Formats: sequence, structure tokens, C-alpha cells
Amino acid sequence: MTVSASPSPATPPAPGQQPEQEPDRFVLPLVVRVERTAPPSRTDALETAARAVLVLLSDPRTAAEDGVWHKRVRLWEERGIRKVVRRARGAEWRRTEPLEGITVAGRATEVRVFPPVPLDGWPRDLARLQVSGTELAETEPVAAPEAGAPVLWLNPELEMSAGKAMAQAGHGAQLAWWALDEAARAAWHEAGFPLAVRPARDAAHWAALTTSGLPVVRDAGFTEIAPGSCTVVAEHPALRTAKD
Repeated sequence: MTVSASPSPATPPAPGQQPEQEPDRFVLPLVVRVERTAPPSRTDALETAARAVLVLLSDPRTAAEDGVWHKRVRLWEERGIRKVVRRARGAEWRRTEPLEGITVAGRATEVRVFPPVPLDGWPRDLARLQVSGTELAETEPVAAPEAGAPVLWLNPELEMSAGKAMAQAGHGAQLAWWALDEAARAAWHEAGFPLAVRPARDAAHWAALTTSGLPVVRDAGFTEIAPGSCTVVAEHPALRTAKD
């Protein structure tokens, strides 16, 4: 995957904040390609969604103050980083390609990420796509994360659909991005945003992660799980080094 932008620091809001009284709320659309004959594996889809969020955040159209997406992304960040994952196949997928956005490829997955849209103002070709039913299985054994790779650890005690987990992985990647300094962001960007998404090994591992000081995603509770649930811990080597 090639990324062509220089990262730009952002000031993050409280993670998962989505005040109901706030007008002009935005949502970040992600669309995963799920063809009937060759659906992606769950882990590959989660990892590709997380990288797609990072690609959008570092794209010049977002990062540069005069970028065409900059203002929308900043408003979205200020008002809560809500993400919605939809699925598309065949002609549905092809209709998403002319819309402004970025397609990111994983090992056998394609995810298209779009700049934030108003919560009640989705483009027609995105609004018609299905949210439910994004159930993906593993198509091959999932290896342990590579040594030194950033890892987005999932809460092993929560059950989430693939679409929900993709959004949560995207949140985790974004919180890691916010927590890194400019040099670490640049290095991650230049490397093509390598990362892994894995369930925490057990309850003890998860407890250690959530009390480590690393970025933790706490869900707003709009779908599937209770408000305030911890869903992802973002472990990046540069964040561990900064803490030591």
C-alpha cells in the first residue's frame, strides 16, 4: 500500500464522544467489498479498515489546512469519531468508486473510506448499501503479530459483528495516530501503516492492556454493545517506548 501524504497533528476530542445535542454531526463511511464467491477474511477486513482510516487521516486533502477534506474531518473529530461500515458487491461496489474517497487493499480485501458526511446526509449510492449482515469468517489460520508491529487488541469478552469490529479497529488506529508524535507518525506513514488486529490472549492480558496507559476505545453504545464498553487497546511500539 502506498501513502503519499505527510502527517499533520490533530487535537483529539474525548474518544467516542457523540453529544446528542450537537448539530451538524458527521460520520465516517467505510465500505467493505464482499463478493459472494470470494468474501474477505474477518481479520484481513479489520486490518484493512484500520489502515484505511490512517490513510484518510494522513492524506494531503485531510492533513493540509487548505485540503478539501480538512475542515470536514476536523469537525467530525471535534463532534465524535463515529464510523459506519457498509458492505457492497458487484455493481454496488462499482457505484462507490466515482465518489470522492480512497480504496485501500489488504491481502484479499478492499475497503473504501470516504471523507465524513452529515449523519443524515449520506450520498445516495452509499446510503442504499446494507449495514447489517457483515458477517465474515476467517479463511485461514491467523498468525501471531509480527514482532515490533503495532497491534490493535480486541476485547476477548465482547462479541461484535465484523462490521462493528471494523469500526472499532478504525477507532483504535485513530487514537494511536493522535497519541504519536510527529516523527513516529511519519515513520508509520512511510512504512505503509503496518498493523495487526488480534483478540487479547485472555482476560488477564486484556486487564493489563486496559490499565497500561495505552489508548483505549470506549464505545458510545449506539449499536450492539453497552455504552462505555472498552473494545480496543492500541499498542504501538513508539507509545510503549514513550511510557518506559
